[in-house]
Amino acid sequence: MPAREHGLFASLRGLLASAAGLLRTRFELLAVELEEEKLHLLSLLAYGAAALLLLSAGAVFLAIFLTVLFWEDHRLLMLGLFTVVFLLAGSIALYAAWRHGASSGRMFSASLAELRKDGAALRGDEQGGGS
Repeated sequence: MPAREHGLFASLRGLLASAAGLLRTRFELLAVELEEEKLHLLSLLAYGAAALLLLSAGAVFLAIFLTVLFWEDHRLLMLGLFTVVFLLAGSIALYAAWRHGASSGRMFSASLAELRKDGAALRGDEQGGGS
């Protein structure tokens, strides 16, 4: 009988070790996904800031250049035209940013999918929790 208790405790210890390993793997996956999301956001912000700065400076210099070029005859027309162009371009950029934010994938989707699979396996589902 003592050998059986030792076997039961050994099995329980093995089960706990497996569960701890599974949790460690899931947390590592979560950490990797968090790092990827951070890098994606930082690169998006850096490229966006650079593009905004450079395109804004270029647009302002172009507006000044063309306004000065047509200063004698059509200065009000040029200023009005550039106002409309800048407002339209800003609206398009705002819409694009909104669409990009709305279309980004769900954070931690791979971790959540793996946890669903783990839950299905623990329940004994053969399909693997394909929700």
